[in-house]
Amino acid sequence: MNPSRLFIQRPVATALLMVAIMLAGLVGWRLLPVAALPQVDYPTIQVVTLYPGASPYVITSSVTAPLERQFGQMPGMAQMSSSSSGGASVITLQFGLDVTLDVAEQEVQAAINAASNLLPTDLPSPPIYNKVNPADAPIVTTAVSSGTLPLTRLEDLVDTRLAQKLSQLPGVGLVSLSGGQRPAVRIRTRPQALAARGLTLEDVRTAIGNANVNQAKGSFDGAKQAATLDGNDQLKSADEYRQLVLAYVAGAPVRLADVADVVEAAENTRLAARANSTPAIILNVQRQPGANVIQVTDRIKALLPQLKQTLPGAVEVTLLSDRTVTIRSSVEDVQFELLLSIALVVMVIFLFLRNLPATLIPAVAVPLSLVGTFGVMYLAGFSINNLTLMALTIATGFVVDDAIVMIENIARYIEDGDTPMAAALKGSQQIGFTIISLTFSLIAVLIPLLFMGDVVGRLFREFAITRRWRS
Repeated sequence: MNPSRLFIQRPVATALLMVAIMLAGLVGWRLLPVAALPQVDYPTIQVVTLYPGASPYVITSSVTAPLERQFGQMPGMAQMSSSSSGGASVITLQFGLDVTLDVAEQEVQAAINAASNLLPTDLPSPPIYNKVNPADAPIVTTAVSSGTLPLTRLEDLVDTRLAQKLSQLPGVGLVSLSGGQRPAVRIRTRPQALAARGLTLEDVRTAIGNANVNQAKGSFDGAKQAATLDGNDQLKSADEYRQLVLAYVAGAPVRLADVADVVEAAENTRLAARANSTPAIILNVQRQPGANVIQVTDRIKALLPQLKQTLPGAVEVTLLSDRTVTIRSSVEDVQFELLLSIALVVMVIFLFLRNLPATLIPAVAVPLSLVGTFGVMYLAGFSINNLTLMALTIATGFVVDDAIVMIENIARYIEDGDTPMAAALKGSQQIGFTIISLTFSLIAVLIPLLFMGDVVGRLFREFAITRRWRS
């Protein structure tokens, strides 16, 4: 049994095959994504429902409970957790690893539609969902500040020009703003002025609500044409609110400015954010579960300079944190260790063999098998991460062991007086079955890792397959 005979007798074809393997591996190495670990994230979706003014008890019974009943019927869901607070319901849905994120999204949308009849009718907006794991740290954090523009105006710019564009990038799950400077009109009523005119807070609330109803007004139908009546009842500035008529007292209009102080300010004055002691709006970007963190970060960094040009010149965009810095450094360090291990292996072989041609064989075989594995990794959908690089580093020794055993056996026949060709055929035939049995024994050792379930199995799957192909 001599599987090496074909390659020994056809050196030109063998050399061309080696070149082809090297080229395929180089192409795969250029196309392989880089990550800290294999992608083993659970498909996770967060559903948020806002119901301003409602107590936690009302949120639990009227919003969270109906949604949980519908979500609990979805197939493939592994875990569900919820949080009900004043005015907001947050439900986190985690699906099994065998469910894709797109399928989970469709199931969540169908469940929300089914629960719409069970939710309060006066919800300001239907439940919204984000394909993001709330426990996942932001991959990029930026601070937007200005020395001249107010923070309310700054948050409006960030929300409309930065956040929306970043949310459209592939792999971005959620773009959130911190700082609580959302622009709003704040109305502070004066109780004495209201009592003097015989009005209450409910009168003020009703008048403001009626003045902001944006709905159809009707239409005129004629014999030859029809016209639709439309009017924008939305109040957008503090001046428009000040002129709002609440009631008529003694034939005179009572305007909102007569009984309240109306100012343009932040929606929540108890929230603030600072970047290096400077008031700013913090923009956090989280990735979708399963998205490559480095690819998503590169897209964000490439888009930020273009978006900055759309902002006023007084606005500064500062990158505060980049989660990929440590990931890139870790992968680069493992790559260096891999190259160092190859160099040490070749050096040890030369010190013991004291034969340059014999040392050249494993010196070529190790990098060739290493680069060729990159092509298989690309076809398998793997990435360059710490575990796959560790598998390559460990498997380097097994390739060298096989090469040394083969070289030593062939060198023995050459010392006995055989020609190099005859020695190569005899030595490879004698040791071929041994090397094949060693290879299959290594594969058998790694088989249990391939059948491990859940996250651990997904985590070591790339490690086991990469090491097997490398050996």
